Amino acid sequence: MKPTRDGFGEGLIELGRTNKDVVAMCADLTESTRAGWFKDKFPDRFFSFGVSEQDMYSAAAGLALVGKIPFASTFGVFASGRAWDQIRISIAYMNLGVKIVGTHGGISVGADGATHQAIEEIGLLRILPNMTIVVPCDANEARKATIKCVDIKGPVYLRLGRNPAPTITKEKDPFEIGKAATLRDGKDVTIIACGLMVKEALLANEELSKKGISARIINLHTPKPIDRKTIVKAARETGAVVTAEEHLTFCGMGSAVSEVLSEEAPVPMRMIGIRDRFGESGTPDQLLKRFGLTSSDIVKAAQEVIGLKKSG
Repeated sequence: MKPTRDGFGEGLIELGRTNKDVVAMCADLTESTRAGWFKDKFPDRFFSFGVSEQDMYSAAAGLALVGKIPFASTFGVFASGRAWDQIRISIAYMNLGVKIVGTHGGISVGADGATHQAIEEIGLLRILPNMTIVVPCDANEARKATIKCVDIKGPVYLRLGRNPAPTITKEKDPFEIGKAATLRDGKDVTIIACGLMVKEALLANEELSKKGISARIINLHTPKPIDRKTIVKAARETGAVVTAEEHLTFCGMGSAVSEVLSEEAPVPMRMIGIRDRFGESGTPDQLLKRFGLTSSDIVKAAQEVIGLKKSG
């Protein structure tokens, strides 16, 4: 069990050792985002901005213009909400290689409550041209994603979690930004998940298999650019799709999948996500259950779309 933010901290240190142009920045949350690990190793390449997210992302744009690769971190809700204009104009419009790191994504932040739970930031940043969005499912994947970010010429939003998550992937597993990973093959329904919900999708697969249902599980760690080929192939072969994300169903990963399917492979579909409401305080497990983000909710949705497929 390890938070994905830890994988980011580890990957950033690796980059610091191998690439002298990598710099780290943070807005008053150095320990929480794990940027402090880089600061301890490379203090001359770390910049703290206090509670001033707009200034941090403007400065990150300036650093990118002179050849640096800035990783600017804060809570996802602050990165997307407080600094959206700076990200839009100074970073995305200019197509600069700033790596925007948003931790504490989703409601699994827990007791911090709605003000600190980023549930809409994937949508806010996905709509920006040139932006890449990556949502790792575990710390291994977060470390790999952090390292791979430097290969992307334009801006990247890396969404990370606070709560410890089980290790799903292996060190030797390939990871490519923009390429979805099929974790389980299946013929009756496709379940597409990202981040923490990949674990729930795998648990749902176990329950579905007991019911004689064969589910294909896809880890869509990159909602943008989306892997259209893998999604369309899975939809055509299984005939039904369920998406699962720790985000509003508006403008998130599920919406991105539905955009692809509506154009290329319309099939019965259900989206597991947060339905038009803010988060609240509670333990991560309590909140996942309250907001309908558990493996049981995925199982129910899978059975529904299979029923629609058969009746249609």
